[in-house]
Amino acid sequence: MSTYRPTWVEIDLDAIRHNVASIRELVEPAAMLAVVKADAYGHGVVPVAKAAIDAGAAALGVALVEEGVRLRDAGVDVPILVLSEPAAAGAAEVVARGLTPVVYTDAGIDSLAKAVADAGSAPLGVHLKVDTGMHRVGCSGEDVVRLAERIRDHPELKLDGLCTHFAVADEPDRSYTLAQLDRFAAARAALAAAGIDPPILHAANSAGAISYPEARFHVVRVGIAMYGVHPAPGVGDELDLRPAMALRSRVAHVKRVAAGERVSYGLRYELAQDATIVTLPIGYADGVPRNLGATGAEVLIRGRRVPIAGTVTMDQVLVDVGDLEVEVGDIATLLGTDGDEQVRAEDWATRMGTIGYEIVCGIGPRVPREYIG
Repeated sequence: MSTYRPTWVEIDLDAIRHNVASIRELVEPAAMLAVVKADAYGHGVVPVAKAAIDAGAAALGVALVEEGVRLRDAGVDVPILVLSEPAAAGAAEVVARGLTPVVYTDAGIDSLAKAVADAGSAPLGVHLKVDTGMHRVGCSGEDVVRLAERIRDHPELKLDGLCTHFAVADEPDRSYTLAQLDRFAAARAALAAAGIDPPILHAANSAGAISYPEARFHVVRVGIAMYGVHPAPGVGDELDLRPAMALRSRVAHVKRVAAGERVSYGLRYELAQDATIVTLPIGYADGVPRNLGATGAEVLIRGRRVPIAGTVTMDQVLVDVGDLEVEVGDIATLLGTDGDEQVRAEDWATRMGTIGYEIVCGIGPRVPREYIG
C-alpha cells in the first residue's frame, strides 16, 4: 500500500550490526541470542533479525509463537527461543516450525510432548525456566528437579537449557541480582544431584550481560542494547552503542503567530514573542507522547533544537521555530541526529518518567519503516 504522509522511521541496519558485534566481543565466549520480540522493539523483525545474524548472533528470541512463525516464513533458520511457555493451542506449531520453547509448568510440558508424539517428530529441545526472584513466570526452585525429571520422562522431549531472568540488573544496587544468581546456582546444584546437567545455561538480559560477567554462562539474551538504547543511564557506555532508529517528519504547514497567542489543545503554550509555528504530520497515534511538549522536549530542524509547542495531538505536532527560516518540506527529526544535534529515545524516556524500551516499542505501525545500511 502506498503512503502519502511525509513521516517515517529510519532504521540503520549497520547500527544493529555494530551493536551486535560490540556486545559479542564483550561477552565472549558466551554466544549472543538477539531478542527480536515485539517486531524487534518496533524496528522491524525480519530485517533486524537478518542483520543480527549477519553480525554473528547465534539465535533469536521471541515472545510469541506467531513471532517465530513469521521469522520461519521469512526463511530464518537459526534457533528461535520462545521466551514464554506456549499455550497448548500453539504446541503443534512450535513442533512444526522447529521452535525452542521455554517451559515451567506440568501442563506446558505435557502439551508439547503430545504435539511431538502426534507429529511423529524427533525429540523437541526445551529450556526450563526457574523463577529466582522476578516472580513473573518460571517454576519455583523447589519444583525445578521435579519438572526436569518430567521432561526427561517424556521421550518426545529433551532438556536443552536452564534459564532465569533478572529483575533489577539495570539498577546500581547489585545485591538482589547476586542473590538471584545464588538461587540459580542452587537450582543447578539440585539438578546435578539428580543426575541432570542441561547443556545450555542463560540468565543475562542486556543489563546483565554488560554489568555481570559472572552471569553470561553459555548464552546472553540481548534486546534493548542491540538497538542502541542503553538499558539504564551509564550501562553500556563502554560499547559505543549506536541508536538504530530515527523518527522523522516533513514540515506540512508554516504559520506566523503573534506574541500572546496560545496554541494547540488546552492552549497551554503561549508565545512570548512573534514566532513561526510549524506543523508536523505526526502525533500521539504514532507514538509521540501527548504530554511530551509540556516537558520542554525539542525536535531538530535545520540542525537546530526547537521546542514542541503545546500538547501533541493525535495526528499532528506543533513546533515553535521562532525566527528560523523554515519551509514546507523541511525535515524535522524527532528522534535521531541532525548535524551536531541528537535526540535519543532515552531523552524522551527521562522526560516521560519511563524507559527507552517503551519509547521505541511505542512508535506505531502506521509509521512506515525505511531501512538503510
